[in-house]
Amino acid sequence: MHMHVVYCIYLQRNLSFIFVCFPNLLGYYNVHLRSCIPYRYKEDIDGKMSNELEVLVVSSQKGRGLMFPKGGWELDESVEEAACRESLEEAGVLGIIESELGQWNFISKRYGIYYEGHMFPMFVKEQLDTWPEKNLRRRIWMTVAEAREVCQHWWMKEALDILVQRIVSSQQRKEDIALDDSLSF
Repeated sequence: MHMHVVYCIYLQRNLSFIFVCFPNLLGYYNVHLRSCIPYRYKEDIDGKMSNELEVLVVSSQKGRGLMFPKGGWELDESVEEAACRESLEEAGVLGIIESELGQWNFISKRYGIYYEGHMFPMFVKEQLDTWPEKNLRRRIWMTVAEAREVCQHWWMKEALDILVQRIVSSQQRKEDIALDDSLSF
């Protein structure tokens, strides 16, 4: 028996719910996910920002695993806006969305559906006390190593590695520029 799966986008507008269903042109059904890696720099004892990176993970709705905020997007928003919205809804954080870390394609083990995931880093500027999914999810700040260990999705782990490399490279460039400036006097 062949099972045909139709992907439905679930949209909420003005307290009414709309389901939009569509197949892609290749005969597969793709679910497009937008995800953020919320991050910040840990504060030291004096309240100054250190170089130690922390990332925010959330529990799945069923509470069985930890991951970065992710979800679909609404028809009237950009991919960056969708990633930002998911971080607000699932983790209760606001911040600056930076350039995309990449795109990953994979098949859901549970449903056999093709997914296309886009990951963005978000430098967190504000953490809210209440947010839409507060009663459905836990949020936990942790080190990169801890997040890499507990994150349940391989593609999110790869995106985390890219983020860390991007930040390390940026810090190294800043140090090189500062060294060049000090030597030029």
